[in-house]
Amino acid sequence: MNSLEVTRTHFVLPPQDTAKEATEETLLEEESLNIAVLGAKITQGKSITWLEAYPQILASCLVYCTVIQAGINMAYSAILLPQLSEADSSIPIDKDQASWIASLVTISLPIGSLAAGPIMDCIGRKRLSLYCCFPFLLSWILIASAENVLTLYMARILSGIAGGLTTVALVYVSEISHPSFRPMLLGLNSVFVSLGILLTCFLGLFFQWRTIAAIFAALSFITLCIILIVPESTYWIATFRPSRIIEARKSLRWLYRKSSTYESQVQDLTMRSYSNQNTESTNASKDFFEIYKQKHVYKPFFVLIVLFVFQQFSGAYAIIFYAVNLFLKIGGQFGDQINEYGALMLLGVIRFLVSCMSSGLSRKFGRRSLMCVSGCGMGIFTLIAGLYMDFNHLREASVFTTRPTVTTMSPVVEEIDGKILLICVLGYVSFSALGYLVIPWTLIGEVLPTEVKGKLGGVVISIAYVLMFGVVKAFPYTIDWLGAQGVFYIFAVTSFLGVIYVYIMLPETFGKSFEEIATYFRGTSR
Repeated sequence: MNSLEVTRTHFVLPPQDTAKEATEETLLEEESLNIAVLGAKITQGKSITWLEAYPQILASCLVYCTVIQAGINMAYSAILLPQLSEADSSIPIDKDQASWIASLVTISLPIGSLAAGPIMDCIGRKRLSLYCCFPFLLSWILIASAENVLTLYMARILSGIAGGLTTVALVYVSEISHPSFRPMLLGLNSVFVSLGILLTCFLGLFFQWRTIAAIFAALSFITLCIILIVPESTYWIATFRPSRIIEARKSLRWLYRKSSTYESQVQDLTMRSYSNQNTESTNASKDFFEIYKQKHVYKPFFVLIVLFVFQQFSGAYAIIFYAVNLFLKIGGQFGDQINEYGALMLLGVIRFLVSCMSSGLSRKFGRRSLMCVSGCGMGIFTLIAGLYMDFNHLREASVFTTRPTVTTMSPVVEEIDGKILLICVLGYVSFSALGYLVIPWTLIGEVLPTEVKGKLGGVVISIAYVLMFGVVKAFPYTIDWLGAQGVFYIFAVTSFLGVIYVYIMLPETFGKSFEEIATYFRGTSR
């Protein structure tokens, strides 16, 4: 008798009369929990090699191609706004219009991320990944052919909705990856976002904004084609379509080519399907919101919400959206060879390289360690930048007299050494890519239970994007009001406070299975 048969025999329930329904329900819940624990032990009991993990890495990278567009959305405004602000621009804009072009993509992101949860649960992770390519394609066509600012607004809203739908990539990768490779593969999310930022920065050196939009439209179509290769998530099939076990087996065979590992995963899948069928029959008459009242569901949800508050108010995304304008604000020229666009390219390269490094480090170090190091580094560099600007006696009144033709943010006085501030900004971006910009997103795929990961993950990301919208929309006004040094001080304080929160409230998820993480939030000793 194999372990699955033993497990099922052990949990066979005797007939119960109506007076013992509560006891029967409790035993069924215990059965589901123990089956899930056993399945997690089977999955964890054997690590896999890089060669065995190759199909999972390939599938993750192909699906993450949708996330490239999320990085493009952030960085594209850094290219678009300065070009639209030029005197000979075909679509002239003022500061208020510039802030809307930058921020509309963030306020529309929650629409997509909220819709992503129920849609991915209904039609599957792979299919939603395919569908989100269409609004991206349409948005870039609109931008490339835009004749007025309203068309740009509409395109940015559409691309924001599509960006919210890419939430599915994190969920998909968390479900198809082996526990020993899951931290690294989830970390690749930020790598591909950084790749989108780097690609935009690179193209901005050579092309105008319309040409870049046409290139990104072609990229959206290519992404649509390559996602057709990947299999559906077996976790989704087991959780939402447990009767389609044959399809799940085909998906597992695609992901696990070695026979022994494949058989182990099939056994885990069978247990999961059996557990989900029992849970469905037991919970059929329960209140729909009952699952959201459980500790392992609502506790990680609130931990993530507060974590994203610190992430957004640390300013890392605002700097990406307004990179060129910020470099103009702190000097505009950083030596004989580096102007603001060269500095933007440096930012893209550094963010990409550090994101790659962060993904590799995630297989060796815990989430809390990387987050604490990241927050401390961000706080130190922004504090140094703010103090340096104050010690050089910069006056905000000189901003509008130096270059009055710039409609957004103009450079400060020439006496400041821009190279020191450039080092501070790039150091800040490096440390943010090490943890703050990476780990909160990957935790969505780790700490939220599978049965609510799509829906609650969408809610968490929506809240994060609403916060991002507020920060991005307010950034140009805040920097005019407080000066660059005041903004740097705010970023520094937020980063240091975030480190304290992470140390106290964030559990270490490194090397933990989904069930072990859920057990922690339940507060049990199982």
